[in-house]
Amino acid sequence: MTELEAIGEETRSVLDDRFACREEALAASRKVIRASANAIRHLHRGEHDGARSLVAEARTLLQSIRDSLRDHPDILHAGFVDDAAKEYAEAELVLAVFTRARLPSPTELGLDPVPYLNGLGEAVGECRRRLLDRLREGDVTEASRLLEVMDNIVDLLASLDYPDGMTGGLRRTTDVARSLTERSRADLTATAVQERLRAELAARLDHRQG
Repeated sequence: MTELEAIGEETRSVLDDRFACREEALAASRKVIRASANAIRHLHRGEHDGARSLVAEARTLLQSIRDSLRDHPDILHAGFVDDAAKEYAEAELVLAVFTRARLPSPTELGLDPVPYLNGLGEAVGECRRRLLDRLREGDVTEASRLLEVMDNIVDLLASLDYPDGMTGGLRRTTDVARSLTERSRADLTATAVQERLRAELAARLDHRQG
């Protein structure tokens, strides 16, 4: 065997192992994303127990990815692992908001701040969806609470002024969250005005009939 053949065998062995680990982690990351998305769907349907079960599944899968990549930090910090962590963070945070629980911190979730913050920003979109559902049901009080949560999230994200290269594009996520929050404010205001006018009209009719 020539020197180059020996080098080829050595490098192929290393890369084959790395590739196998990458493919396994990629498949698990997709499962994390799927479980997290399904958890959020359950939450919008009011199925909290099902959502908690799926969030727990995503949490276990994400930990298994970390464990399997302990000797492969280059893969661990690849984009697809952070994408899975972001989706998991979003599911955990949406669960907390919808159930009126305390928002867990990145440390409590075992997450790096970057995917956590991007997941927090994307949770604003799910809050808007629920806010609109609450408005259609006439629950202005819950819609107002959700808008306050959205405002607080945007304020936090806007205060973190770091280069996009450090934050995984958090600035764009923040801009989208801010836009969704302002549209939600307009929707809530319009509904509140309509409700007030309806109440005033009903009061006048009652007064005339009385």
